[in-house]
Amino acid sequence: MDDNFENLKIMVIDDSKTIRRTAETLLKKVGCEVITATDGFDALAKIADSQPNIIFVDIMMPRLDGYQTCALIKNNSSFKKTPVIMLSSKDGLFDKAKGRIVGSDQYLTKPFSKDELLNTIRQYVPQAEQ
Repeated sequence: MDDNFENLKIMVIDDSKTIRRTAETLLKKVGCEVITATDGFDALAKIADSQPNIIFVDIMMPRLDGYQTCALIKNNSSFKKTPVIMLSSKDGLFDKAKGRIVGSDQYLTKPFSKDELLNTIRQYVPQAEQ
């Protein structure tokens, strides 16, 4: 399948420069506009201006972790319906359950492949946009 996600804004929140760069490179190749943030505070400062369509957020971050960041995003009426996908190197049932409790839509285990990343996005993009 030849993906074209033009006009799709994706926010990637991760304290790992490697993860941010990898996701940004993969997403830009399929036409996405990518906004990156190093932690929850950085993301919250950028989210209102950037209005992302989908948000990927790492769980383990300094200052404001992914669970807290997701909860704050989902508690904001402007972003309640914006899909939030948790990123984590841990694949435990507890982590996935806690993510659901704070409102995450999905859970993606790191390191992720290009196919895993794009398949996750496909689930939230209406067919007309693809």
